[in-house]
Amino acid sequence: MNHSPVILDIAGHTLNDDDRRRLQHPLTGGLIFFTRNWQDRRQLTEVTAEVKALRPDVLITVDHEGGRVQRFRTDGFTHLPAMRRFGELWMQDAMRAVDAAISAGYVLGAELRACGVELSYTPVVDLDHERSEVVGDRAFHRDARVVTVLAQGLMLGLMRSGMANCGKHFPAHGYAVADSHVARAVDDRKLEEILADDARPYDWLSSALTCVMPAHVTFPKVDKLPAGFSPRWLKEILRGQMGYAGAIVCDDLSMEGARVAGSPVEGGIAALNAGCDMVLLCNQSKVDGGRPVDELLDGLQQALEQGRWQADPHSEARRLDLLPQSAPLPWDELMHHATYMQALERLP
Repeated sequence: MNHSPVILDIAGHTLNDDDRRRLQHPLTGGLIFFTRNWQDRRQLTEVTAEVKALRPDVLITVDHEGGRVQRFRTDGFTHLPAMRRFGELWMQDAMRAVDAAISAGYVLGAELRACGVELSYTPVVDLDHERSEVVGDRAFHRDARVVTVLAQGLMLGLMRSGMANCGKHFPAHGYAVADSHVARAVDDRKLEEILADDARPYDWLSSALTCVMPAHVTFPKVDKLPAGFSPRWLKEILRGQMGYAGAIVCDDLSMEGARVAGSPVEGGIAALNAGCDMVLLCNQSKVDGGRPVDELLDGLQQALEQGRWQADPHSEARRLDLLPQSAPLPWDELMHHATYMQALERLP
């Protein structure tokens, strides 16, 4: 079985010839959308249909959590609350908060799927230490137990819409102060402390998570490499100790926090060797006609032929498992669907 680990992006509202060529590269396994790729529902639905016509197995993804991380906000998309809102509701009425999280997951998944998007990188299961700017109100709560239960609710709602889930950022991004998009984020705590607190949701949800995204955070008392490039974190702890069997997708190789591993090609090789099944390269299709995307695809292809990385025999099956197994409800049907209408009413 071929292994297609690269998730890339496109520059605009439509596919150009370079996008079509890259989507058909054997190492391409996914596409990620950003706000710049959004015009309206019709345009999004047409792009996703064209992608699927070119490569039916490509996984179409987006970062769409609610709050400030929501790529599509117009033309009927529901404005979902930030996850902290569910944690606040938990403090007033815990069971109502769980129901609201299920409703949010269903609305989120069903609206995206109606437009051909197959996976959102959610839920955030980082703990809210009130230290991390990049996490902030994206986290449910400070208590790992509350985070786990609310994330489980959101995941149940996603599952009802036919969408997989992605827990992030393993093992912890809530304690490191720096934003790993633009700086090197470091968490100086000992392994025992992290496993006893921030990493608990991954252990408790290990049979329910379908995808995990590691943090571009370095934990020097555990490993000198950021978690997404660390066999210790991914193979020994996540897979070995916690028994996690789903997909692992490396966060954006162009982020500052990933530079420890070198260029995106070197980073991609390091991530795949460390235990990632897929690697993201974001916002590079706009750079020099997408040259960095071609460099990653060609560089990984060459490295594969040279034996510098090997596909995990289970990686491709894990990637394919993230594709929806059911047909989505078209938008106009969804708008009148009783489950959807009830879910809207249950949002906080």
